[in-house]
Amino acid sequence: MEELRHRVLEEGRDLGNGILKVDGFINHQIDPLLMRRAGEELARRFAGAGATKILTAEISGIAPALATGLALGVPVVYARKTRPITMTEPVYVESAPSHTKGLEVLLMASPEYLQAGERVLVVDDFLASGHTIAALVRLVQKAGAELVGIGVLIEKRFEGGRETLAHLGVPIEALVTIAEMRDGRIFLAD
Repeated sequence: MEELRHRVLEEGRDLGNGILKVDGFINHQIDPLLMRRAGEELARRFAGAGATKILTAEISGIAPALATGLALGVPVVYARKTRPITMTEPVYVESAPSHTKGLEVLLMASPEYLQAGERVLVVDDFLASGHTIAALVRLVQKAGAELVGIGVLIEKRFEGGRETLAHLGVPIEALVTIAEMRDGRIFLAD
């Protein structure tokens, strides 16, 4: 997606240690028009997957997942990081290391909203090491639902997440792929 590629190159910042700062348009301040177009593109790429639900992680995955859900006309569930009192037992829980937070985070989803027989598309802002998306996939599996694909805004290919998830045998789509980041520069894959 050319517009997102341009924004990553123009506004994204390599903070070192594999951290890409794009919070001016994706995950702190959100450009809603960009998210709408990104969601439409992800929906186009997964139009034939037959998704009945989208699953993402709180909080940065919500904007692209919602935009994709709007375009596909399917509900969006986000895995919460803290359990509210309205989320009663039982709860599906998985953990994943957070590169940007430097600790393990819990991801929780209610069986009320993630059920057996559903066809789930996982959408997130980033694919880096693949740990967060793998935790979301485990939530899908715990629910007895079927994973039909993984869509992300930005893939940091140099962190190996695609290889971590390849055994799942589902399409993995990234709107922008970063080949490497070094010396404060971002290098996109072709």
